[in-house]
Amino acid sequence: MSRLANKIAIVTGGASGIGRACAMRMAADGAIITIADINDEGAETVADEIRQAGGQAHTVRCDITEEDSIRAAIQSVASKHGRLDILHNNAAYTPLAVLEEDVDILTISTESWDKVMQGTLRGTMLGCRYGVLEMLKNGGGSIINTSSMYGVGAFNRQPAYGVSKAAINMLTEYVATAFGKQGIRCNAVAPSMISTPLLRGFIPEPLVKLNEDATLTPFLGEPEDIAAIVAFLASDDARYLTGQVIRADGGTTAHLPTYSDARRFFGEA
Repeated sequence: MSRLANKIAIVTGGASGIGRACAMRMAADGAIITIADINDEGAETVADEIRQAGGQAHTVRCDITEEDSIRAAIQSVASKHGRLDILHNNAAYTPLAVLEEDVDILTISTESWDKVMQGTLRGTMLGCRYGVLEMLKNGGGSIINTSSMYGVGAFNRQPAYGVSKAAINMLTEYVATAFGKQGIRCNAVAPSMISTPLLRGFIPEPLVKLNEDATLTPFLGEPEDIAAIVAFLASDDARYLTGQVIRADGGTTAHLPTYSDARRFFGEA
């Protein structure tokens, strides 16, 4: 039997990128997936892919900047299936215009900073809130939050994004601490730069190469690499793992910042 057989799961931001890969992997592992996104067409496309592969998938509209939308999405899944077992808070507030503005604290407007915190951080907190309320009715569940290596260490760009992700790391620990004895696990996955459509459309290729060079693996991570970790955290195989931030970064944050320059100095491939 698949390790997530008949588990009820919701993935926010599941219409593309990491969220899409996580939804498809958990469905392949037997979960009944609901893809929650503001991109209705994209969400339905992913659901169709899952169904064509023999899985079960549904969609629901969810805007992570609106509390009522988050509440309604989670409650609708629990109501439809009688429970909620898995919540993957993957969605983040990342409009291209805000990413371009998020250079440093002098360039990003206060309004954009607040929107990032409202969407990415507050949206994740509210997902946890309404997810916990449903999971308490059924004796527990697994919550997985998407963080980032920028929430583990500072980059020289994107302070709003990075601070929101760092706060998600602490939020993860608080949720795990408050509700662990009631059977609810909460973990976070902190990816490095992952090869997604958003990345390819926004990050210049030389910067992508620089990040690839900083990994200890011979490749840049793919969405499916993160999906495998999320599916594990969602499963009972990870039943003793909670309150953790998994650095799914190919070793990017495991070494001294001089690593890639030293490789070139010593003539290493």
